[in-house]
Amino acid sequence: MTLYKKLENDMQISRFEPIQRLHHFAWRCKDAEETRVFYEDILGLPLVHLIRADNVPSTGEHCPYVHLFFALEDGSSIAFFDLGDNQTALPSPNTPAWVNHLALKVGSQKSLERAKAKLEAAGVEVLGVTDHGFVHSIYFFDPNGIRLELTVDMYPDGFSEQSILQAHERLASWSREKARTHTATLGN
Repeated sequence: MTLYKKLENDMQISRFEPIQRLHHFAWRCKDAEETRVFYEDILGLPLVHLIRADNVPSTGEHCPYVHLFFALEDGSSIAFFDLGDNQTALPSPNTPAWVNHLALKVGSQKSLERAKAKLEAAGVEVLGVTDHGFVHSIYFFDPNGIRLELTVDMYPDGFSEQSILQAHERLASWSREKARTHTATLGN
């Protein structure tokens, strides 16, 4: 695991050029058309771009693929690579299936409930509505085994100043507890 050094006060992360938003997040898919049906026809995300190539631009490696992009309302995208071999990405053997997921925001509780009904009508197994306090969510898997979450904010104005401060305090507490637990485990 790589640990990055903490920046000195004059080099705090606030001096980094602000990251504006997600551009795209990409996964491997087993079948581009099956993936298109799920994301475009069921979830309503339009297919807005497709690249077909024989070589990887960044490395030059020969690997024929299509790279497809589905747009979200904010202009960001969910993207997929179909490598033509009908294989999905393998799940991580040391990570529970619920950990790695993509959460997508919907506009209202009613939208969340309609999405759940549409997914279930399409034969998708849906877990929830789950109340997390700050959001309500449903969970399901796409045809590639990727866990998705649709969520609606319970606090539409965003996180409060107090919540932001508490997040740092809670992280510090977790890190101390984790270090104690790890040290105790090593001692046994």
